[in-house]
Amino acid sequence: MSYAALDAARVAKAAKSALTALEQTAEKTEAHQRKTVMVERIHALAGAAADTNQQPGGGLVTLTSEEFWLISRNW
Repeated sequence: MSYAALDAARVAKAAKSALTALEQTAEKTEAHQRKTVMVERIHALAGAAADTNQQPGGGLVTLTSEEFWLISRNW
């Protein structure tokens, strides 16, 4: 599995955009709900990491390739 350390503020912004897109769809399947929960968790974690940019290693969040794909996908 691939990992990448990314700017947390940018990840939070991308996750918020993905959440907006997910909310606009009429689909309510279990898979859709799981995607939404996963993106909500990424958004929350990235937002918290963005607030720690004053500490060494702060301001970064590590995502797997699957998580990155999930928030960067054009819904």
